[in-house]
Amino acid sequence: MRIVKELVGKEVLGNDVISMGKVVDVEVDLEDNFIESIIVSKGGIQESLNISKSELVIPFDMINKIGDKIILKDVFDEDLVQMEEEIEDLKSQL
Repeated sequence: MRIVKELVGKEVLGNDVISMGKVVDVEVDLEDNFIESIIVSKGGIQESLNISKSELVIPFDMINKIGDKIILKDVFDEDLVQMEEEIEDLKSQL
């Protein structure tokens, strides 16, 4: 997909303008033809040496703007609490 090629390599910034890394992959729902999430590599010297592979999976609805860089939406405290609860639920299922 053309949009995937345009997203890969773009820098991702939090709403506080702190770099979160670069897009290394995009998860696409091929059945419905929409982007589900972007995979962001945190980068750094460790990754360039293949010592550590640290990636973030960011849901596409968390993206505020896409231009030269990708800017994420502001995450409110209650959203963080809900996300933490969901993570704990997922951990308990493992």
